Amino acid sequence: MKTTVLIMTILFAMGTQAQVQEQKLIPQISVTGEGKIKVIPDQAIVSVGFKNSGKDSKEVKTLNDEVVDRVIKFLKKMGIPATDYKTNIVSLNKIYDYEKKKYHFIANQTLSITLKDLSKYDEVMMGLNDAGVNTVNGVEFKSSKIDDYERDARKKAVLNAKQKAQDYVSVLGQKVGKALLIADNTQNYIPQPMYKMNTMAMAEDTGSRETLAVGEMEVNVSISVTFALE
Repeated sequence: MKTTVLIMTILFAMGTQAQVQEQKLIPQISVTGEGKIKVIPDQAIVSVGFKNSGKDSKEVKTLNDEVVDRVIKFLKKMGIPATDYKTNIVSLNKIYDYEKKKYHFIANQTLSITLKDLSKYDEVMMGLNDAGVNTVNGVEFKSSKIDDYERDARKKAVLNAKQKAQDYVSVLGQKVGKALLIADNTQNYIPQPMYKMNTMAMAEDTGSRETLAVGEMEVNVSISVTFALE
C-alpha cells in the first residue's frame, strides 16, 4: 500500500513539473498597464482639534466638554448627521513645568467631520472656530462615487496593457493571445487639498474670499499582465 501511494505521489509530481515546464515554453509577453481617471471631489473629511490647560484636571476636562457640547450642537444646526462626525482622540495629561516647578494639566481632543456638501466648508469652519475649535489637523478629499471610478480605471489599465502588448508584437508578425497572469500593483494614495487656513485661530471673516482649493483627484490603477503569444 505504501509503495502504491509513493508511486502515485511521484507520478503526480512529475505531471505537475511537466505542466510547469510546458507553460514556460509558451511564447509570452509581460507588460504593465495604467488606468487614470481625474475626478473632482465632492466630499471632504476635516480633522480638527482643541485643547485646554490649567492647574486642575477637572477644570480642563470641563472646558473641553463644553467645547464638545457646542461643536455637536453647531453640527446638528448645520444639518450634518451624527454618523458624519466622530471623536478620534481624547487625552488628559499631567505635565511638569521644570522652570516654574509646578504641575499643570492639558486636555486634548480631536474630531473628524465628513462634509458631503463642500459649499458649507467656510461656514462650518467659522462655526467650529466660534465653538472653541482652534486647530485644523488636515483635510482629506474624497468622492462619493470612488468605487465606480476605480472600476473604470481598472478597465482602462487592462486595455492599456493589451495595447502595449499589441504594439510590441505587431512588428514581429505575432498576435496577442489570452492573459496568463494579471497582478494589481496599485498603491493606495489619499489626495490632499491645498488650504489657506493652517489653524482656526487664524480664521477671520473671509467674506467672498475662497479659502479652499479643491482641485482634482486622480484615480490611478497600475497592473502587470502576462499574455500568451499566438
